[in-house]
Amino acid sequence: MSRIRRTALASTALLAAALTACSGGSGSGGGATGKAEMKPKADMAVSVNLTGDQVKAGGPVTVTVAEGKLAQVKVTDAKGAELPGKIADDGRTWTSERNAAPGAEYKVEAQNTESQSATTQFKTSAADKVNKVSINVPKGSTVGVAMPVSLVFDNPVTNKAEVEKQLKVTTSDNTEGSWGWIKDYSGNDRVDWRPKEYWKAGTDVKVEMNLNGVDSGKGGGLFARDYNTEFKIGKDRRIEVSLDSKKMSVTEDGQALKPIPISAGTPGGKKASWSGKMVIMTKEGTIRMDSQTVGLDDAYDKMVDYSMRLTWSGMYAHAAPWNAGNFGRANSSSGCVGMSDADAKDFFARSQIGDPFEVVGSGSKGNADLGNGYGEWNLSWDQWKAKSALSGTPQNG
Repeated sequence: MSRIRRTALASTALLAAALTACSGGSGSGGGATGKAEMKPKADMAVSVNLTGDQVKAGGPVTVTVAEGKLAQVKVTDAKGAELPGKIADDGRTWTSERNAAPGAEYKVEAQNTESQSATTQFKTSAADKVNKVSINVPKGSTVGVAMPVSLVFDNPVTNKAEVEKQLKVTTSDNTEGSWGWIKDYSGNDRVDWRPKEYWKAGTDVKVEMNLNGVDSGKGGGLFARDYNTEFKIGKDRRIEVSLDSKKMSVTEDGQALKPIPISAGTPGGKKASWSGKMVIMTKEGTIRMDSQTVGLDDAYDKMVDYSMRLTWSGMYAHAAPWNAGNFGRANSSSGCVGMSDADAKDFFARSQIGDPFEVVGSGSKGNADLGNGYGEWNLSWDQWKAKSALSGTPQNG
């Protein structure tokens, strides 16, 4: 007896046949033959919803078995990365949990409950338009207790819920937090993850952005890669500026340091300081400050030392030796928080990106917009959760 079996390919129905033959003896003047037949087991056949060499990306992969039940399905790209997925309760189909990525070649390997196997492959076309992400916290950073995770997108994101589902924050102490969608100061779409309260010092944070193959929605294009970052929360250092006392108070791990005399923005008009809860965004050191770039005509154009950015619109804390006569006495700057060279040098050295920086008292021009820096701390927890595209559901990391 001999049996011929062929392996099935996607979208191809296969028939398997087994040939059997037996021969009996013969005698003079006559003979007899006998024939036995045995129906063979059909080869495994599967179909895939994506076929060919120019498949449109951005959708899940579905594998369906023609007969029987699936036991295992593996879908891998040319680099060996595997698309996770699940077999349906009836065992007939497997669906990937992630979308097929653009410009990728996939191999499909399936096995049924009778240990038969089938393979196929397909290729996706490149995306017509690709969306990209800018991440505020570089991998390996140590940041202050107020630093949110902030993602700014190159192109519009109208499928906010689908994108948010692919974002995951994991922390070493199960910190409670939530994503919230806002407009960045640049005008681009932005989503931040803010803890319910300030981070605890020493917390390890991991952010996974499984966006490869996700559709941004109308005008946004597909994402063509995943992103990730990891960082650590440093010391608990908090800053408060009082516009009334003209002093800056600093605490480190709950211990108050010596107050620093300052001069903030001139009350009334464009030169007033922003107030509310802000965050030290960057430590830029010595930079050129030109008032014309922030809409203050030709009020100043000078090199400024020990500069730390608080808003995208140009509010800083920095050294301002030219204003020494007003430290602790009068708010007379063009909006920034100025201090002596010695105080600024020490403050700059001890501060961390991500330290909370709150301005209180009278004479400000109010809170900056949420996207003009990291203004989400001015919202209550319920207000912030409501900005999630997933009904404000918090994520525990």
